[in-house]
Amino acid sequence: MATRVEGRPLTDAELIDAARRGDVAAYEELVRRYEQLAFRTAFLVCGDAEEARDAAQEGFVNAYGALRGFRAGAEPRPWLLRIVANAARNRRRAAGRRTSLALRSAQDRPSDGAAPSPEAAVLAGEQRAELLAAIEKLGDEDRRIIALRWFADLSERDISAVLDVPAGTVKSRLSRAMARLRGVMRGSENHG
Repeated sequence: MATRVEGRPLTDAELIDAARRGDVAAYEELVRRYEQLAFRTAFLVCGDAEEARDAAQEGFVNAYGALRGFRAGAEPRPWLLRIVANAARNRRRAAGRRTSLALRSAQDRPSDGAAPSPEAAVLAGEQRAELLAAIEKLGDEDRRIIALRWFADLSERDISAVLDVPAGTVKSRLSRAMARLRGVMRGSENHG
């Protein structure tokens, strides 16, 4: 029941292997590593913090139950996030809610620790508000893919696994979503 080996923390793959052999502490460590990212992923799908917490927790429970089916050698992060995203999607469908994307998610992003000047903070806040307002005008699919890439900071490969679509599909969807976002932003500049 170890979460460290030879003075180093276990990798995600090692934790999964240990959890598959019944090491509950190893799975708990994996949950600790991914609880914030799982919450952000769930929030981006369901748009409600309370639902996102429940969906992330449900996703972790579902993933634990699916450990036997985890393909050895696969990356645990996308596998786990896909399960969390599916749990969030199911909750959203059941609740019949529309996604209210990323306002809290964007605010939860860690800063680099440097305090901006008051002027820079105001300008950054205004720009963030404009960007989030523009994102809210996009369709669900566009908001979801932009949020996974830029707010959850997932790679295209991880997004592919989370959405269960080919990498090329992620690339084209992201490109189209960004083009539509630029169009919305230009539209607001012309009217602002």
